[in-house]
Amino acid sequence: MVSNQTVEKSLVSIGKTPLHWPGRMSVAPMMDWTDRHCRYFHRLLTRQTLLYTEMVTTGALIHGDVARHLRFSAQEHPVALQLGGSEPADLAQCAQLAQDWGYDEVNLNCGCPSERVQRGAFGACLMNEKELVADGVKAMRDVVDIPVTVKHRIGIDKNESYDFVRDFIGTVADAGCEVFVVHARNAWLKGLSPKENREIPPLRYDVVAQLKKDFPHLTIAINGGIADDATVLAQLEQVDGVMVGREAYHNPWWLATWDAQFYGAEPDNGISRESVEEEMVRYMEREAAEHGTHWYAIARHMLGLRQGMPGARRWRQVWSDHRMKHLPPHEVMQAARTKPERHAEAAASASM
Repeated sequence: MVSNQTVEKSLVSIGKTPLHWPGRMSVAPMMDWTDRHCRYFHRLLTRQTLLYTEMVTTGALIHGDVARHLRFSAQEHPVALQLGGSEPADLAQCAQLAQDWGYDEVNLNCGCPSERVQRGAFGACLMNEKELVADGVKAMRDVVDIPVTVKHRIGIDKNESYDFVRDFIGTVADAGCEVFVVHARNAWLKGLSPKENREIPPLRYDVVAQLKKDFPHLTIAINGGIADDATVLAQLEQVDGVMVGREAYHNPWWLATWDAQFYGAEPDNGISRESVEEEMVRYMEREAAEHGTHWYAIARHMLGLRQGMPGARRWRQVWSDHRMKHLPPHEVMQAARTKPERHAEAAASASM
């Protein structure tokens, strides 16, 4: 248990620490969630945090619509592209695309346990083929200057041998990877859904701490079950970075404190939930004009903005009300901020 006094002391000391890797704090790559609209929203809350794309497969980039998968706003920097794939030549080609499109990092997914990903012979099952992962990392490093990083689990199925993950990192590091983001759970490749794989295999933070001790020259970040300041601070005493997943998505206002707390930046006193909502409305209007994107596809990412605040439930209901889809976003915002009867009137008129 970390006391409030310890937290406050740690926050001060963190501000004095020279920081070289933007991933000291990062938002995890999450399928169907961390698209470019979500990342734009998160960047309004934190200037420093490293943001990740959803996993994009090498096949989708090589054979699909590159612009659809790789387009992002300049405001999103620093931003990393996460790739799913196993063929070194394909990974190299896609890493080159990532650099050409301006991404700050390319990350290889060796942690996703879904059966669909396994059928593609990548994700967590790649931990069983560390030499192939090393070949992929080397192929990418040979063609790009941006960092090539790896996100992985601490083990596969019920094998809890520390040697397994230690040897994985050692082999991949020899190929030139210097940054590892470690999800502190095993991945069970059979019998659990992806959701269950985020909850049932036990968290073992001590394994990640030991990896940092055994590889002090590498940058080691931790992921898995981290949802409050005290846990972040405790982990930053052990490793180089903390990656937050679902808590960052469901409680995004937490991100607004990260620059000051974990990067030593001056607090942004001009930011408020209202100012972020207003900027998102302006973004929605630009996206509609430039790309034909409907505001409804963007608004879903900010529904947690008022979590824990009075009126948050009704505010979410307004922004997620399908009857409001035909209204421009600034009118939806007005309805969300006014009395319930005004929402009912606006919804009724929109559905006529």
